[in-house]
Amino acid sequence: MTQAPDPIEPLLRKFQKELSAGTVSLALLGVLAGTDEPMYGYQIAKRLEQVGDGVLAGKQSALYPVLRNLEAAGVLESFVEPSDAGPPRRYYRITALGRNVLRAWSGAWRATRDSVDSVLQGDIP
Repeated sequence: MTQAPDPIEPLLRKFQKELSAGTVSLALLGVLAGTDEPMYGYQIAKRLEQVGDGVLAGKQSALYPVLRNLEAAGVLESFVEPSDAGPPRRYYRITALGRNVLRAWSGAWRATRDSVDSVLQGDIP
């Protein structure tokens, strides 16, 4: 006899995907602001896994469109360097505008988080 599928699981996955879409840019900026050295995509992905307890972990390829969008907005800059271990790597660093955007987004994140936390307090048994 097979067990009925958990109806919460697909809803949770959908919610996590939607939530992640709005926070990955903020987290990427935070990672790049936390170092003086430029980083390439794989390094950024690994750092997100380490500092985010796996919550922000995801497909590495999903980071690249976000990185390109942030670069197009002037929030990041990039350059390509040859690699000893494979194809050339594109390195990213945060710009001065990016640091200002990070401050603004961080404030918006905290305000949103605090507001949602206030709504949810006492709501979940």
